[in-house]
Amino acid sequence: MTNLTPSQADPSGAPIIEPGRLRVYLGAAPGVGKTYRMLEDAHLMRRQGFDVVIGLVEPHSRPDTAALVEGLEIVPLKEIHYRSVTLREMDVDAILARRPAWCMVDELAHSNVPGARNRKRYEDVLEILDAGISVMTAMNVQHLETLNDAVARSASTQIRETVPDSFLRRANEVVNVDITIDELRARLRQGKIYAPEKVEQALANFFRKGNLNMLRELALRTTAEQVGAAASEYRRTQGLEQAPMPEKVMVCLSSRLGMERLIRTGARIAGRLATNWFAVYVESPGTDHRHGNPEAFARLEEYQRMARDLGARIVTLHDTKVADALIEFARKENISHIVFGQSARTRWDIFLHGSIVNRFLNEMRDTTVQVVPVQREKR
Repeated sequence: MTNLTPSQADPSGAPIIEPGRLRVYLGAAPGVGKTYRMLEDAHLMRRQGFDVVIGLVEPHSRPDTAALVEGLEIVPLKEIHYRSVTLREMDVDAILARRPAWCMVDELAHSNVPGARNRKRYEDVLEILDAGISVMTAMNVQHLETLNDAVARSASTQIRETVPDSFLRRANEVVNVDITIDELRARLRQGKIYAPEKVEQALANFFRKGNLNMLRELALRTTAEQVGAAASEYRRTQGLEQAPMPEKVMVCLSSRLGMERLIRTGARIAGRLATNWFAVYVESPGTDHRHGNPEAFARLEEYQRMARDLGARIVTLHDTKVADALIEFARKENISHIVFGQSARTRWDIFLHGSIVNRFLNEMRDTTVQVVPVQREKR
């Protein structure tokens, strides 16, 4: 069977391993057939001579899906003991030792058991890719980090397991697995997605037609953006057109509550533009947030970690005048889109002392400024 072999070597003679290819099967909701389609493709690739294994698959008690698992090699799961319970997770070490050409990994947004090799399953996948093994994986669009707010508003539910957008941008292929809303709801009624006792509740909540229409549109748009970005990059590298001046996005961070929404908005804009983005924080010289306000310092660190996971370049500026520092940075980097959080100050205070947003609107007329409502801190 076909396998991957390093083709280059560094000066020391050690082989340079090319990262594996990443194929993501993206769906609007559970039950659209992502795992089924992935298993079908795995069988096809195996017939074509590729060495394909299953790292982890979740048939969800669906007979048709479980039947497709037969005939494919399965890497045994690893047992992890946690709080007097034995749980099973994907065995990354065993996959790396087996070194197939392709590995199938289901339920990408899953959070691993404490004590597992990595915190999240997508981190397992990144490690497998870096070892030169190609991966097929599946996820629903509501688990994409920057769509978290939109889905929470529409579905009236909080999606706690997410995957950073930077992971999806790394994909070589994004396959949109799509069926009509009526067909999906029919599958639900037939007991092919959830147990019978959960069907009516699901139809009235997450599987409402309005919510599914929104999720389906998001899945189609996300796939189209990925395909468009890949096509644009191909044309640029092949010299088929002059590469335009890239647009850049800047999110202005603070240690206030609610910055997560700004970060997701900035990452989403950057994803649509297929461009770089910055998460910028201005610190006054001599300020010691670590000891003076440890709670705010911890929040800021978490915001910066989140932005970094979503592909941002983290920048800390040092200046007593926040507006001056941000404007200077925006001009230096040719920023085209800026995201601010809504001010917590009173209108009277803004009238007396001015507003950073108003400064940008006056002095950066070629820049798009977006103000995002954020959570107000209790006084």
